Amino acid sequence: MIKQIMPLSLIVALRFFGLFIVLPVLSIYALDMEGATPFLAGLVVGGYALTQAVFQVPFGMMSDKFGRKQVLLFGLLIFIAGSVIAALSDDIYILLIGRFLQGAGAIGSVVSAMIADLVKEEQRAHAMAIMGGTIAMSFAVAMIVAPIVGGNWGIDKLFWLTAILSIIAIAVLFTSVPKPPHIVHSYSEEESTFLQVFKDKALVRMYVTFFFHWLIMTMAFFIIPLVMTGTVEEGGFGWEKAALWKVYMPAMILGVLSMAPAAIFGEKYGKGKEIFMLSIVAIIIAFLAMGFARSPWVFIVGVVFFFIGFNMFEPLLQSFVAKFAKVHQKGAALGVANTFGYSGIFFGGILAGWLMQHYDRETLALVVLAISVVWFVWVFTMPSPNNRGNVYLPLELFDREQVAGLTQHEAIVESYVNETEQIAVVKYNKDLIDEDEVRGLLS
Repeated sequence: MIKQIMPLSLIVALRFFGLFIVLPVLSIYALDMEGATPFLAGLVVGGYALTQAVFQVPFGMMSDKFGRKQVLLFGLLIFIAGSVIAALSDDIYILLIGRFLQGAGAIGSVVSAMIADLVKEEQRAHAMAIMGGTIAMSFAVAMIVAPIVGGNWGIDKLFWLTAILSIIAIAVLFTSVPKPPHIVHSYSEEESTFLQVFKDKALVRMYVTFFFHWLIMTMAFFIIPLVMTGTVEEGGFGWEKAALWKVYMPAMILGVLSMAPAAIFGEKYGKGKEIFMLSIVAIIIAFLAMGFARSPWVFIVGVVFFFIGFNMFEPLLQSFVAKFAKVHQKGAALGVANTFGYSGIFFGGILAGWLMQHYDRETLALVVLAISVVWFVWVFTMPSPNNRGNVYLPLELFDREQVAGLTQHEAIVESYVNETEQIAVVKYNKDLIDEDEVRGLLS
């Protein structure tokens, strides 16, 4: 599994590094550009997410139809173009164009769908945790590099670096990423339409969770650098921009360490819903500290709680969407989920910028607390994400037509054939039937 996942994880880590590396300093530098306002600075921080939201579903659906690798290449080329424009920008509006174009290279759902293709469902949380770990590592490095490079040589150098790293990602794509397996299913053209990914209520629950998760992430990244580097008169703590890595690095380390137990308890022990609720509680504590701290150290404790809460979600979100989605709609479903997520980033940037322009960080924290309470109730009332399982049947021992006929049973979610590995896969509802009973249906 490691050999299959690491090249894809490296690609997505390189791309996310390009997005992360500007986050710690972008709001500060955007405000210094010609024509800038706090609202436009917030739009710069979250603006790439608008085009990400628009293009996630088309990219996911194209990858279902035309192949994952081709669509990954197309997305990376668009991202490179956006990075170059952002690097050459000399006012806030050109920077916005570059950020919008960066977001148009919407490959997140394609990578997640490809991992879902390559890895069995029972190993998927582990695989997503590996991918999440590499993203987290890129995040940690970005938090250190961004203030140093941006503070000493300018933010344009950060955008040039993102373009170079995306070129490296293309090289990895065509030299190290394995070919996805050939899957055969019996879904009709009507059953493969876009609207089908909204018919499963559990999937819709996950989509909205993506929105809340990334909306609050963007609001956190908007205020952390502003408060830490702001003057005492502005309610800040007066830190140097180049010293922000001292805040981000310990928080990121603890956040990464929280991912493994979250994946284990969420997937192996079936406690995904409880992990989500615990994560939201950590985020509530984080914004209470960040919103009302009068000491930089209390604020930093809030940052640590935010990173822990945020990272506990990471190995489970994509895995649960892929688990709920049917085999022919993984790219589309993950595209919708990421669309909701990037919509959250976009609105989070705008909302944070508007609140900081008209009010203060205490008000922003109270707004986040209200959102988090709604989010907690939403998760509390959702069905368990762990109620579906898979049975893997060697085709040399089981008849294809008999396996396909299992879908007539109310407890069987779907069945399909992995031609590459010569196995039939039967997905079932654990609340209604167990694995032995599924096999018994074929006896």
